[in-house]
Amino acid sequence: MSKTTDLYSSMSELWSEFDENHNRFAEKGNKAAGTRARKAAGEIKKLVTDYRKASVAESK
Repeated sequence: MSKTTDLYSSMSELWSEFDENHNRFAEKGNKAAGTRARKAAGEIKKLVTDYRKASVAESK
């Protein structure tokens, strides 16, 4: 697999985790879920940066 495919897969998993925890926080007020959602968002941000670099490198 290419690096972008691996990164996309990781981002997809983290997005699912973020979505689930965000909904728990927003609907039920679960503070721990809010913390987990913020953590997942931070990890997604890191992966997006790596994905952008990898996709540019692969397109050259």
